[in-house]
Amino acid sequence: MTSRSEQTRTRIYQAALAEFAQYGVAGARVDRIAREAQANKQAIYLYFGDKETLFATVLKRALGELAAAVPPPTAAGTVNVTDYIDRLFTYHQEHPEVTRLLLWEALEYGDRPVPDEESRREHYQQKAADLNSVRTAASEQITAIDAPALLLIFTGLVGWPLGVPQVRRMIVGQEKDAMDRVKAAVVAAAVTIAGQK
Repeated sequence: MTSRSEQTRTRIYQAALAEFAQYGVAGARVDRIAREAQANKQAIYLYFGDKETLFATVLKRALGELAAAVPPPTAAGTVNVTDYIDRLFTYHQEHPEVTRLLLWEALEYGDRPVPDEESRREHYQQKAADLNSVRTAASEQITAIDAPALLLIFTGLVGWPLGVPQVRRMIVGQEKDAMDRVKAAVVAAAVTIAGQK
């Protein structure tokens, strides 16, 4: 592939990322993507296929960039949760389009299979295994958390698994007891975060 065509693909990706984050799959317009990318619609179809395939490609790349930027803490049998969560939070702050793409995907697909699901499931399973392999028995000391921040944390713990069922399914599976296990984990995490026994 020529340097020029790679530059065009990059411009299309950046324009499509912004468009899909703003409007989702149904609301996105290939005309706007082409205009923002300074490319023609034919180039978009040539490089990426239809709009749904372009969305899947954009989401896959955005998730790949997230995974590369914030790998799970798996060094030498220890885990620094504070550093990991700080880096993850910062990344999502600086790249809000990642969460928006996942939310649009949830709205578009609901609990139906999504493009590249098997690969994503394997990624989440590996990430969970990595984190589990470095889990330590010692817990970090819980510090005081102000009430509004605590409420936001609890809202996120509850809302995320419900708001993005496709991600929940890929991480915890879809067995009958999956939601019960998620609910129990959220409750246990909330109790721990709140510093209760």
